[in-house]
Amino acid sequence: MSQFVTDKPRVGVFIDTQNLYHSARDYHERTVNFESILRYAVADRHLVRAVAYVVERESDTSAWPFIYKLSTLGYRVRRMNLHINHVNDQGKPIWEGNWDMGMVADMARLMDHLDVMVLGSGDGDFADMLEVFMERGIRTEVIAFKETTAQRLIDCVDKFTPLVEIEDGLMPVNKKARE
Repeated sequence: MSQFVTDKPRVGVFIDTQNLYHSARDYHERTVNFESILRYAVADRHLVRAVAYVVERESDTSAWPFIYKLSTLGYRVRRMNLHINHVNDQGKPIWEGNWDMGMVADMARLMDHLDVMVLGSGDGDFADMLEVFMERGIRTEVIAFKETTAQRLIDCVDKFTPLVEIEDGLMPVNKKARE
């Protein structure tokens, strides 16, 4: 983390990759351009930290190119393996991999070093914590999809940006990668 003084607002960017990925795929049949999101989120401010949170299956290497790309773009990548939450009545395993508490913990750790927190997620569970940061004088911004963002989250932040409005924020799905 940079300790030098800057006259630009200090920004932290926290991206829930699964939340944005699934919304882009399910509602827009596109994929997210995480480079454009980072560029937009930082703008002309001083980037203190950008973190991308990834959930993957144990022993599945298919996410590695994506993780590598995120790290080359300047994100610190935090990874979590999926685990079985429970088995439903039909015997189907219900998988879980949720970074919400880890994201909030990282935001809280950096709170004293940031002027702006940018959240890339539409999950309304973040609203209460973002309100706490605002009470501490930190500007809060959310980048997500209007269709999948909790109204409570939109209402509580200083700025909500629909991801579709970010220049080059979405890209066509790489059909070869899906086959």
